[in-house]
Amino acid sequence: MGTFTILLGGELTRTPRLERQIEGSRVIAADAGIGHARMLGLVPELWVGDFDSVPANLPDDLAAVPRKVFPAEKDMTDGELAIAEALQRGATSLVLAGAFGGKRADHAFLHLALALRLAEAGTEVLLTSGAQEGVPILPGGAAFDYADGTLFSVLGFSDLAGLTVTGAKWPLDRVEVAFGSSLTISNEVKGRLGIALERGRALLLAHPYPLPES
Repeated sequence: MGTFTILLGGELTRTPRLERQIEGSRVIAADAGIGHARMLGLVPELWVGDFDSVPANLPDDLAAVPRKVFPAEKDMTDGELAIAEALQRGATSLVLAGAFGGKRADHAFLHLALALRLAEAGTEVLLTSGAQEGVPILPGGAAFDYADGTLFSVLGFSDLAGLTVTGAKWPLDRVEVAFGSSLTISNEVKGRLGIALERGRALLLAHPYPLPES
């Protein structure tokens, strides 16, 4: 039971916040996600995938991680397979590390949608690149610990009804947000961020570390 960190193949930066989030968790790597293990000081208990994108020159301890090999032509991504293994091992909370960016925009989108589906089924999910984080928003309310000035957006995956945002530069009070609207993009934390939703599904995307200079 407990928290599993799933190492995915997207972008990942080691930060003190990420270190706290994964501390004490069990770890499963999805294919190329094993490349993040050394940076984070982790040795996964399992490595799953079709192994078509394995990093070269892995250290011995990572090369020796038990593997569960799947054919390249399969009906689940390596990330989804790794998540399924974690759930089978009793995961109640998931940190999807490396969920954003990378070479495959379709995989990154899948991670966002999959996180929402998992949250609806009762699993706590955090998506992270170290620099930015995603948290599913379902009907109900939640509070977040981001510092003042943190940039955040609420990404709607449907029409949203009764969306309330408090502790923000631009608060909202039970507003209706059409699917595809930019109303909830690029807000800033001002106080204790709280988000409540009456109907719909969304994802909070926050940048707890400064955006890189363009």
